[in-house]
Amino acid sequence: MAAEHTSGKTPDLLASSPFLQALAGQKPSRTPVWFMRQAGRSLPEYLKVREGIGMLESCQDADLITEITLQPVRRYGVDAAIFFSDIVLPLKAVGVDLDIKPGVGPVIANPVRTLADVEAIPDLTPEHVTYITEAVQNLTGELAGINGGTPLIGFAGAPFTVASYLVEGGPSKEYAKTKALMFGAPDVWDALMRKIAGISGAFLEVQVRAGASAVQLFDSWAGACTPADYERHVLPYSTQVMTRIGELGVPRIHFGVNSAMLLPLMGSAGAEVVGVDWRTPLDWAITRLGDDFGVQGNLDPALVFAPTEVMLAEAGRIIETGRRAKGHIFNLGHGVIPSTDPDQLARLTEFVQSYEPAEG
Repeated sequence: MAAEHTSGKTPDLLASSPFLQALAGQKPSRTPVWFMRQAGRSLPEYLKVREGIGMLESCQDADLITEITLQPVRRYGVDAAIFFSDIVLPLKAVGVDLDIKPGVGPVIANPVRTLADVEAIPDLTPEHVTYITEAVQNLTGELAGINGGTPLIGFAGAPFTVASYLVEGGPSKEYAKTKALMFGAPDVWDALMRKIAGISGAFLEVQVRAGASAVQLFDSWAGACTPADYERHVLPYSTQVMTRIGELGVPRIHFGVNSAMLLPLMGSAGAEVVGVDWRTPLDWAITRLGDDFGVQGNLDPALVFAPTEVMLAEAGRIIETGRRAKGHIFNLGHGVIPSTDPDQLARLTEFVQSYEPAEG
């Protein structure tokens, strides 16, 4: 299943990595664990290295990307690194006028409304993101020497979520403008989604060709769609991304927030593992997905603020439930909350990696 990477590390990792074994539907000796947003604002070393440097600037500096991606691997010893980037970075790379404003999120200067707006967005090429290739190559070299070899997960935003930023002009709770375009101007919507699918696919392809061992497609806002609307207006474009990456031979994870009713559809886009958010009972998700997919998740990120014994008891229940799936990767049911105590995540990582079921 491994692709031919310039790093040359993936075949060895596939033989020994619990994370990659779980992605392949095998039964590793223990449940692998990593955390969405494990690199970021919860780490003091991250805040120190980012001091005075903007988010997008950080995502365009190969040395900084490398350092930030490695920080949680060094601190926690997690079973996978997630490439440090942002969901809108590929848009910035091709020249879209946007910024990430603290406390707000991505803000688009000229939201998409027409076919001409879509056509004005260039396609992404490797030349747009040479710093990504450099960072991934640096990372795979560094990660090969950590804990006997730690896989790197490539990262990209899914077409619907990226489109919502482009259409709304920034974060939204209702997605009214997005849905108005989706339902009211299907030709513009199709052109926009095809454009973003091409950009996201190219962005992931750059990471895989440079050495990433797996990818995760984040559709943070997919839960805003009904299953019927998702199947008609979203699924074909996520499938386009996943198919492109599947041809490179690396395993794929597909994750969406508030996505319980969409799980089988998200799997059908082309994924070995489907991420389950914290609102969805893991046993229900496993039953709904069936035998064809592994699962990832799904501890409530807020539980890290509970007493340690409460957090670990729920983690143990999730590990036990995950044994029913084709493969299970332990994770939070969304990203690490910025005010999280890193020591709690360290305790959680150690617990998952050393977990043994109670006798009887």
